[in-house]
Amino acid sequence: MANSQRQKRSVDAVSPPKPRKSVASSKKNEKPSPVIAQYLELKAINPGYLMMIQLGDFYELFFEDAILASEKLGLTLTKRGTYQGQDIPMAGVPIRTINDYLQKAIKAGFNVAIIDQLEDPAEAKKRGHKAVVKRDVTRLVTPGTLTEDTLLEAGENNYLSALFQNPSEPSQPPLFSLASLDISTGEFLVSEIKADDLNGEIARLNPSELLLSDTLLTTPEITPYLAGYNGTQTPVPHATFSSLSGEEALKASLKVKDLEGFGTYSRGELAAIGAVLKYVELTQTGHHPLIRPPARSEQTNHMAIDAATRSNLELIKSSHNIKKGSLFAALDRTVTGSGARALAAQISAPLYNVDAINNRLNVIEFFLNNSTLRDNMRTLIRRTPDMARALSRLSLNRGGPKDLGAIKNGLIAADDLLKNIETINQDHLPKLIKTIHQHLLFANSKLRDELVRALKDELPLQTRDGDFINPSYNDDLDEQRLLRDESRSILASLQTAYREQTDIKSLKIRHNNQFGYFVEVTQLNADQLLNGPLSEVFRHRQTLANNVRFTTEELIEIESKITQAADRVLDIEKHLFTALKDLTLASSEQISQLSTSLAQLDVFLALALLAEEENYTRPIIDESKTFQITNGRHPVVEQALRRAKSGPFIENNCNLAKPSPKNTAHIWLLTGPNMAGKSTFLRQNALIAIMAQMGCYVPATKAHIGLIDRLFSRVGASDDLARGRSTFMVEMVETAAILNQASDRSLVILDEIGRGTATFDGLSIAWATIEYLHNKVKTRALFATHYHELTCLREKHPNITNATIEVKEWNDDIVFLHQVVMGAADRSYGIQVAKLAGLPTPVIARAQDVLKCLESEAQESGAINQLNDLPLFSLDAPSEPQKTTETPTENPNANQVYDELKALNPDDLTPRKALDLIYKLKATINT
Repeated sequence: MANSQRQKRSVDAVSPPKPRKSVASSKKNEKPSPVIAQYLELKAINPGYLMMIQLGDFYELFFEDAILASEKLGLTLTKRGTYQGQDIPMAGVPIRTINDYLQKAIKAGFNVAIIDQLEDPAEAKKRGHKAVVKRDVTRLVTPGTLTEDTLLEAGENNYLSALFQNPSEPSQPPLFSLASLDISTGEFLVSEIKADDLNGEIARLNPSELLLSDTLLTTPEITPYLAGYNGTQTPVPHATFSSLSGEEALKASLKVKDLEGFGTYSRGELAAIGAVLKYVELTQTGHHPLIRPPARSEQTNHMAIDAATRSNLELIKSSHNIKKGSLFAALDRTVTGSGARALAAQISAPLYNVDAINNRLNVIEFFLNNSTLRDNMRTLIRRTPDMARALSRLSLNRGGPKDLGAIKNGLIAADDLLKNIETINQDHLPKLIKTIHQHLLFANSKLRDELVRALKDELPLQTRDGDFINPSYNDDLDEQRLLRDESRSILASLQTAYREQTDIKSLKIRHNNQFGYFVEVTQLNADQLLNGPLSEVFRHRQTLANNVRFTTEELIEIESKITQAADRVLDIEKHLFTALKDLTLASSEQISQLSTSLAQLDVFLALALLAEEENYTRPIIDESKTFQITNGRHPVVEQALRRAKSGPFIENNCNLAKPSPKNTAHIWLLTGPNMAGKSTFLRQNALIAIMAQMGCYVPATKAHIGLIDRLFSRVGASDDLARGRSTFMVEMVETAAILNQASDRSLVILDEIGRGTATFDGLSIAWATIEYLHNKVKTRALFATHYHELTCLREKHPNITNATIEVKEWNDDIVFLHQVVMGAADRSYGIQVAKLAGLPTPVIARAQDVLKCLESEAQESGAINQLNDLPLFSLDAPSEPQKTTETPTENPNANQVYDELKALNPDDLTPRKALDLIYKLKATINT
């Protein structure tokens, strides 16, 4: 659209200008035009931004910005005048489509500076014909400061975060403070985070933009903590992170003199808060968004999940970076954008508090038992707009009538929801619903009544479009509208009168922006108005190929009244909009609380519907260390199978319950062929744990879970080429994090540890890892492996249980039953799986021969028996290796072989002599 309009505006479409070989000296000193000078001045103040300057109904870009915009945003490149002897490249977009191109610019990695006209061009002309319209930067658009619905995902938060490394002793591990603000809703989070948990917290919040001090950004030690973060990292001066400035900025934003009423913030947290607020002040050019008091996100209140586990389990997005195929997509039954954001937050941060979890489960049970109420409320809540984002735009002077309408409609729907809740006896309401009920009471307020009385049902996006105030709301507005509308009726009557006066039936009164109102007749009828007695009434204005245009004194007078009335109507509506906006913002705290409650209500209603539709059950959550799942199912795979009509999902049990009150581990060692379902089984139990602790019913007939403080999942394999790490290295780094951070209250999911290296190396690592989890960490764990030698650990460690995925063999093929049974698999069926994958028959036959040979050699060498003879894993530091004697002594001929080797000079041997010597020495040893 912008391209076609650009082509209409100029036919000088050009390719990017090339530097000229020579320029006249007079051109080198050429002064820029006033507009270009204005542009260059603002560009110098805001380097690094793509500059869009308003010229009339378009935003224009010049010089290098225009060339970049043409390449990356698909704009047509034109030119406008010259500067220093060269054409000035120009590109632009209509104002009404600016959001479409801002979205493209942000996705392309640009930050954008918006320069708006601050006065009407007519006002500028009053200062002289050479006066330039006043313009200035009104907004800096960056990934973390977006507010428009067209630039944001309705169901996702858009956080701007600031990371500060707290001062600490060199011997102490780093401690970080993280402040995160969603400027589109006002939600503000702050926390202190241990270094080991930092990447998991950043992955949970997934900020669009992360502010770091320029000194921290260049510190090599910070790199591992930001591994996997793909958002924008923005350096800011180190002085931006000031706890004193942060405290004052937060007081100013919250309009308080003391922060004690909001809790205690550390100096590091205040420094991070200050950096966020300073950046918002810079990018919003003086406009102050509404923010909520920063909520402290205590790590001890939530299950800790690191970045690798979040990625492996595909909690919010799948491996393809889309929601389809994720846990979120499987659970989401919400009907509002704010509800979807709240659901994603619950999935990302499962609770670590029995009472808080059960409070949520109580609400779901309540709505399961009151299905009619639930269905009615879901119908009503579907009508609630995104009040939080509308409120934010209004606070930034970026909102319009539609945003006021969103607040109005939200209050109306909330009032209807309130009436539904009040049909239930208050004594029967769960605790959390009682809290929501208190916030819903604001829906029946003077603000709602005022907005209903003032605003029409159909509302424009911008105030400049007008016609959004109801009739009878304002007497002055009604009077001006009547004058405007009556004047238009007068125009219709005047046209009829002129037709009768001139006897020209085709005479019309028309309007355009250049001439205003005018009388138009055809060329055939124009002569009597130009030369006859009527020429004194009809004054000639313009002659076209087919028509001639005239005006009259009467028409000029009516036009003046219409214009004045229309302008007055728009001015009154703008004034009323400002008054309604201020009235709305005065209740911003109550609206924010109401919006949060509506989002939470949407989640509860959705999870209750989910539990009913999918036949989920309420989990038992307590302080024990139990993990017992009966007939568990994978929530994502089960729904995928149903959609594909591929048969039912096979249910499986998992019992990691503690066999005694002692602080001991319980580990399932899972064997079985590829494609049998080991990874699915591992993931489903991890997802059930997350669902249970987020306060959701789970896909099982019974679930008893003792609180899990940390969840670790090492499932799947991938490399990290950008950081020079192989698949095996990535696996070892993630395994190290698990072994160093897991506790006896954790749940550990490990799949195929050690497969990325040599067989015996991998087996050794897997063996040692299991023993460490069992003896040192004493955790609950599921460990899938193809190293069948590990199953012998069951004999030494009674709290290790062998389990396998059942398969059936049929005519040298295998049938996957996907059923987990106790015991160990005798082999991996890898060749059968390869056959199913379509490997050529000769390859399969040769692989079978090689396998028989290898298995025979392994049995002869007694490798398994040697593993069984290994001592128990020692948790102490390894002892110093024992020194061996200089010569072996067990073999009687060993000394003779040793003496010959010691006297040997390898450089004197030919290949033939060397081979003969080897045979000779071997014969000596075997004698």
